[in-house]
Amino acid sequence: MSRIGKKPIPLPKGVTYAVEGNTVRVKGPKGEVTTHMPAGVKLEQNDGHLLVVREDDSKAAVHGLVRALVNNSVEGVTRGWTKELDIVGIGYRAEMKGKTTVVFTLGYSHLIEYPLPAGIEVTVDPKQTHLVVSGIDRQKVGFVAAEMRSLRPPDPYKNKGVRYSNERLKKKVGKTGAK
Repeated sequence: MSRIGKKPIPLPKGVTYAVEGNTVRVKGPKGEVTTHMPAGVKLEQNDGHLLVVREDDSKAAVHGLVRALVNNSVEGVTRGWTKELDIVGIGYRAEMKGKTTVVFTLGYSHLIEYPLPAGIEVTVDPKQTHLVVSGIDRQKVGFVAAEMRSLRPPDPYKNKGVRYSNERLKKKVGKTGAK
C-alpha cells in the first residue's frame, strides 16, 4: 500500500473541490487549479479531510501520485507556491517590462525577453539580481523557474549565471599553467 497515498489531505475552510470526469477542480481563496486524475482512483471527503482511494492493487502506481497532485493543488490555492532565483555575474540583471514580460541581460549580445504565462507572477528586487516566481500551480511555477535558469545556467568554473537561491554549486578548478 502506498504510504503517501494513505495520508489524508487536510481541506482548509474556503477550499472546495469537484471531480468532473478525469479532472479534479480545486477552488480556494487564491484561485482555481485543475488536475488530471487517472481512472481507477477516486476522492472521498471525511470530516474535513480528503482521502484518495484506489479500486484495486493494479492502481497502486498512481495512488500516491494522485494524492500528491491533489495536495499540491490544495496548498496552491491556499498558500501559493514560490521559487527564488539569483542572478550572479557582472552586468547580469533582470527587469520587468510591464507585468507580463521579464527582460534579462545575461552577457549575450542581445537582451532576452521572457513572456510570462497566465497565472504566474514575477517580482524583481531593486538590485535586479533576485527574482521571485510565484503562482498557484506548482508545476507551472517550477517550469517557469527552470526555463529562466536555462537561459544562462550556472558556470562551474566562474559560478556565473542564473541559479536557484538555495542551490549550492561546486566550483571546478581551471587549467593549470605549463611548467
